[in-house]
This record gives sequence, C-alpha cells and structure tokens, in this order.
Amino acid sequence: MAKNLEGKNCPKFKADATSDQIVSNETYKNKNVVIYFYPKDSTPGCTTEGQEFRDSYKKFKKLNTEILGISRESIKSHENFKSKQNFPFELLSDPDEKVCKAFDVMKLKSMYGREYMGVDRSTFLINSAGKVMKEWRSVKVKGHVQEVLDTTKELVG
Repeated sequence: MAKNLEGKNCPKFKADATSDQIVSNETYKNKNVVIYFYPKDSTPGCTTEGQEFRDSYKKFKKLNTEILGISRESIKSHENFKSKQNFPFELLSDPDEKVCKAFDVMKLKSMYGREYMGVDRSTFLINSAGKVMKEWRSVKVKGHVQEVLDTTKELVG
C-alpha cells in the first residue's frame, strides 16, 4: 500500500529536466504544481496523458499552477518526446528512481507473466505553500487531466 501524502509537505526532490534545467521543489515556490509520474516516453497512454496536460496547460497557468512530468527515461528521450508532442512544460528524468521513491510510486507490475518494478501512473497537486493537496494513484488516463484541473480550481483556484 502506497503511503498517503495528502496534507503533508511535498517530499524534497531534485532532478535534471528538459530545457537544460535542474528542478527541485524550491524551483516553483509560490506556485501550485501538478507533478505527474508516468511509465515511459512515447507510449500510447503516456502520450495521451501528456497531450491532455498540454491541451489544458493555459487553464492550469491561469490558476498559478505549473505542470511537471516525471519518468525514469533519459533527458535525451524526454527532449525528443517533449519536442514531438509540443509540451509547454518540463519533463524530469529520474533514472535512479530517487524522486519516484520519495513519492512512493514504484510498484510491482506484471506483463506477459514477468514481474518487474515499474512506475505506477500517479499525479500530485502541491499548493504554493508546498503541501500535497491531492494525490491520484494507479491513474487511468481517460478523464484524468480534467479531474486534476477541476480539483485544482476547487482547492487552489
């Protein structure tokens, strides 16, 4: 069972990001942040999720909210994915799973009878004071971004 972070301070993190940046939870002080963890660049579900965040990006910005995507892929992979999909937000690279573990999003998965540790698609809404206002775990992509946007309007808008 994943630990519940709602109502707690956002876990401390620091990671390399696209656009030649290093991002930490200090980077967006005084802004709300939606951090979404996804399994792999350029896969169907992850592409759809990213596109939906991209298409709603201006609505999040009006709510003083930044979007960050995180997976274990390299910066090179992220730059290609971001460029191909025209994402206006940064993607963070977490190859050593430090950020994934801080947010407790690694879980045992199974594919074709083989078990492995993978990223559980999860999203966290952090307010401008650095508190986790809402978390979504084991996310289904369909309708998720709209739910995050609605919750952001309700909790911080």
